[in-house]
Amino acid sequence: MPDATFRFHTYLNRFLAPDRRETSFNYPFDGMRSVKDMIEAAGIPHTEVNLILVNGKPESFAYHVQAGDQVDVYPEAVTHDELPAITDARFVADVHLGRLAAYLRMIGFDTLYPDDYRDEILAQIAASESRILLTRDAGLLKRKIVAHGYYVHA
Repeated sequence: MPDATFRFHTYLNRFLAPDRRETSFNYPFDGMRSVKDMIEAAGIPHTEVNLILVNGKPESFAYHVQAGDQVDVYPEAVTHDELPAITDARFVADVHLGRLAAYLRMIGFDTLYPDDYRDEILAQIAASESRILLTRDAGLLKRKIVAHGYYVHA
């Protein structure tokens, strides 16, 4: 079975199993796998990733990982070419972030806080209204239709 070497940098390590934090590790895979699929399978929501280097060169989420690739994944601020741009910051917050939603509203941000919506509805709202999804649920950020989101650590 082929494998690639992955290394996640800075705060992305919080999403990983303890034995994979702050170190490079071999990541076996079958068939053709996109780097996005492999990153999310490791536990990192795609919305937290801003730079992917494969063998030292920037690649998109669509890149198909090859045997022997060295993949470095960073959260630093770099734009995603394939994602739609957000022209004004508008948010939708999940049920666990009521206080944050209230604070954002107090300082003037358009923030939805539907406290009884299921995850798929929150993802649809974020996608259809170009809102940034704020959550403490990494699985919610891994949904394909979520283009912009942020995992709130604390």
